[in-house]
This record gives sequence, structure tokens and C-alpha cells, in this order.
Amino acid sequence: MIRRHFVLYGRVQGVGLRYRAYHAANSLGVTGWVRNKSDGSVELVAQGDEELIDRLILSIEQGSFVLIENLSIKDIPTEKESSFEIRD
Repeated sequence: MIRRHFVLYGRVQGVGLRYRAYHAANSLGVTGWVRNKSDGSVELVAQGDEELIDRLILSIEQGSFVLIENLSIKDIPTEKESSFEIRD
């Protein structure tokens, strides 16, 4: 199990990305959270099997109107959690 912190840049706000991430994470059994940042990017933390996290990101990228131009990724320590949520 791993935990990854992502910051997604591009056309990522106002295109349903957070809701797509929420539904994809729940269907894959990935925990964590997603939120919009004030600079126009989206921050996402995902925890689970590496393959499932990769599938989560691919699912987000395939969303209508979503255009990820740049992506920052770093591994962070795992935490005890049981769900994926959208944060304000």
C-alpha cells in the first residue's frame, strides 16, 4: 500500500474532475481526498495499491473537458483512513 500526493495543473477546475475522482476512487477502493486550490490547480491524495492509484489517475484524465498539462507527484506516509472525500 502506498500514499501519493498529486497536484494537477491545466484545465482541471470546473470540469467535474473532483466528482470523477470521487466516484473512480470509491469504485477502485482507493482512499484519500481531492480539493480545488486557489491557484487553479487541483490537489489529490490517494492511498491504495499502486496499480489502483494509476488507474484512478487514468480515469480522471479520460474525463470530458479535463486537460492535465502538468502533474506533480510525491510519495507520502500512509495514514489510517477508510474513505475518499471531496474537500472544500
